[in-house]
Amino acid sequence: MSITLTILGMPILANYSIIFLLIIVSLFFLKLLLGIVFISENQTGIVIKKFVLFGNNKTLPEGRIVAINGEAGYQAEMLPPGLHFWKWFWQYTINKIEFTTVEEGKLSLIESKDGDPLDSGHITSKSVSCNKYQDASLFLSSGGQKGKQRDYLTPGVYRINTALFNIYSTDVMDINEDAVGIVTVLDGLPLAKNEIAGKIISGHGNFQDADTFINENGNRGLQEQVLLAGKWYINPWFASVKTVPMTFIPVGNVGVIVSYVGEAGTDTSGENFKHGNIVKKGQKGVWEETLDPGKYPINTDIMSVTLVPTTNIVLNWATARSESHKLDEKLSTIIVRSSDGFTFNMDVSQIINISNKAAAKVIARFGSVQNLVSQVLEPTIGNYFRNSAQKSDVIDFLKGRSDRQEDAKKRIVEVMEQYDVVAVDTLIGDIVPPTDLMKTLTDRKLAEQGKLTFEIQQKAEEQRKSLESATASANMQAEVIKAERNVEISEKVADSKIKTATGDAKSKTINAEADATVTTVNAKAEAEATKVKGQATAEITQSIGDAEASVLKKKTEALGEVAYSQIQIADSLAKHNIKLVPEILITGERNGNGGMLDALLATEYFKNVKKDNENKK
Repeated sequence: MSITLTILGMPILANYSIIFLLIIVSLFFLKLLLGIVFISENQTGIVIKKFVLFGNNKTLPEGRIVAINGEAGYQAEMLPPGLHFWKWFWQYTINKIEFTTVEEGKLSLIESKDGDPLDSGHITSKSVSCNKYQDASLFLSSGGQKGKQRDYLTPGVYRINTALFNIYSTDVMDINEDAVGIVTVLDGLPLAKNEIAGKIISGHGNFQDADTFINENGNRGLQEQVLLAGKWYINPWFASVKTVPMTFIPVGNVGVIVSYVGEAGTDTSGENFKHGNIVKKGQKGVWEETLDPGKYPINTDIMSVTLVPTTNIVLNWATARSESHKLDEKLSTIIVRSSDGFTFNMDVSQIINISNKAAAKVIARFGSVQNLVSQVLEPTIGNYFRNSAQKSDVIDFLKGRSDRQEDAKKRIVEVMEQYDVVAVDTLIGDIVPPTDLMKTLTDRKLAEQGKLTFEIQQKAEEQRKSLESATASANMQAEVIKAERNVEISEKVADSKIKTATGDAKSKTINAEADATVTTVNAKAEAEATKVKGQATAEITQSIGDAEASVLKKKTEALGEVAYSQIQIADSLAKHNIKLVPEILITGERNGNGGMLDALLATEYFKNVKKDNENKK
């Protein structure tokens, strides 16, 4: 498809491609003609002017590299986003750059390539009003100085002329909660004579406002003021910061501060203390006020904090043994020599206590608790026991251990009072006697033990003999008792036989008399029966009863009740073929009463037992 164009009064046939090309060419020539420059939304244009044909400001002043009055060279003014005219390529060069972006947690440092010279004695340039370095012309016209700038860019987006400014990114100073920042300022007035740190200046926002710090005559160098936990926008060209842990005072301790800065203070230690100045808090010297347990933001570059235990401190003079505080790690077992020439080792423990009030004096006098141990306690205790050992032999030294320990305690208490330290107790530990002496004592002890063993054995032998004699006597006594028992049994048996024979004789006599009486009575009864028949039965019955009663009475009177009973029992036993003397004798009372009955009963019991045993077999 084609169209007709009239050019210079002449009709020309053309297609769309040609038309498009003509438009492009026209626009190009129009751009060249008008000097059109387009800056996108997120860019800025740095202008370089190649030459100036007319006017007085054709070239830059000597020493300048950026033009603020239209001189040839880099221009302070930049092109913002949009269309710009009259920037012909033969006169201008336009460099398009991205905006400057400062991210969170960062800050950007600015270094100017052009500007007035720095003030004498300073390494950073003063800040001027220039819209955060986005107005280069204003910066230069307001007296902005060449070099490292005290001001900086915080997080954000900026249109910075990089022809004038160099930009450096760095991290924000971040201090955690358990740390403290120690600041060293790199710019400012020199420190005063004999001072190691700059005085505290107010109003500079913890060194974030360098201009205020310098304008208030702040000193360069180490600063008394510290930074606490937080994020700080501090220009590292102005000040450097190092982080250190907070000063921690554990429980059972106090912190004694020695300050190397501050005004000279009045000594508060008193006239009797001649070993250093103890001053009020904030003054130069040893502070009388100590730090209690806790965390403190101490500037350890200008102050020292010495820990002083306020609980009992145990110090061991013993090789390879020390407490957790390590104050006694260099102490060792004490070597002493006795008056009899023996050398031996002994362990000693010393307990001391330093009060809160005395802590500052101890540090003022010795500098540290370790120095107290090495300069006072170690020689005092060592010399005491060495001198004490030389006054006695080994045996006496060992025997008098408790007395020597008590004497040592009293002596060391007196010494430590002079240094404001309480000597709580002195304890003697292990004592290792010399080998030669131990051998002698061992041999002696063995001899004593041998002697003692012999004596014990001798006594044991005597006791054995006594025991055997007693045993033999006991055995003989058993035999004697057995023999006496047999004799007693024999006597009992003989008495029994005698009594049995006597009973038989008496029984026969009584029976004969009784028979005669009965015969007489019967005869009389028969004679009288003839005479009196009617009453015969009754009289005979009565006579017999009376006779029997009389006989019984006579027998009883003649023999006694017991003897007569025994005769009756013997007669009954004879009738039933029962042995009068039993096989086993069991006696009752020692006078023999009742023994016969008991014996008979026992005999019958054992017969039954024997019969049961035979049946079991």
